[in-house]
Amino acid sequence: MILLLVSLLGMGLFLWPFTGLGLPASTPALAIGVGTALGLLVFEIGTRRMDARSLSLLAALSAADAALRAALVTGIGGFSPIFLLVLCGGYAMGPSFGFLVGAGSLLASALATGGLGPWVPYQLFALGWVGAVAGVFGMWHRGSRPRGVDVGLLAVVGLFTGFGFGVVMDIWNWTFFAGSGQLGWQPGLAPLSAMARFLRYYLVTSLGYDSFRAIGNALMVLLLGLPILAGLHRVGRRFHLEWETPDLVGASVPPADHVAAGNLVVPPLAVGVDGGPTKPHEARGQVQ
Repeated sequence: MILLLVSLLGMGLFLWPFTGLGLPASTPALAIGVGTALGLLVFEIGTRRMDARSLSLLAALSAADAALRAALVTGIGGFSPIFLLVLCGGYAMGPSFGFLVGAGSLLASALATGGLGPWVPYQLFALGWVGAVAGVFGMWHRGSRPRGVDVGLLAVVGLFTGFGFGVVMDIWNWTFFAGSGQLGWQPGLAPLSAMARFLRYYLVTSLGYDSFRAIGNALMVLLLGLPILAGLHRVGRRFHLEWETPDLVGASVPPADHVAAGNLVVPPLAVGVDGGPTKPHEARGQVQ
């Protein structure tokens, strides 16, 4: 629910140009983007859905992803390696974690490259949604060892989110393409007219560019997705320790080395206690 509320704020930024009210100011948009990402992070920590280990993993993935983007800031066509860890992190660890990996990677990359411009809040939401969508599809397979079907499903998700990222980011780009016939954005356009202009703009200027990104996402997942998912699966299993206390009345205590479904089960120690020392032990000064 909190992720849905965060997404609604982001959708408000992207839908603003279709209202005919002009453009939102850059500073409030940046405050909304960074504030909602930090709010989601605080909520996850406060509700104990994310502990110190998960936070460390989030920071490591965001830093690694920012380094990948720093090596190839502009990308090749529409392709960028930043999408790989966002897709895999969301699929393996959940929608909220995936959104935070995308948002954290983009913020770290923007700070490292000095590119904290007016486009950052829009990229933050767009890349966060890539990780969140991957997390939604990963919910049906989470907890099981990654297999080829997971890689195939995630490759399809990467294909469609590659186009989706391009569509939502083109809304921001389109607002700078003003006064160009029936393609450009203009303040005061009716919502339906603005939508028709944007669709024409996207088909003419961006469909081929986004195809390169979408296909690149799918190929990256097919080539590198399985080892990354397997590593995240092993790390995720170590984050969960389940303590079970079996009923000692009429039930046998499991052996000390018992492991069930990947969760360590620590049996309670059952020790009989005498009411008092016996005579031989008292004579030796020992207590049983």
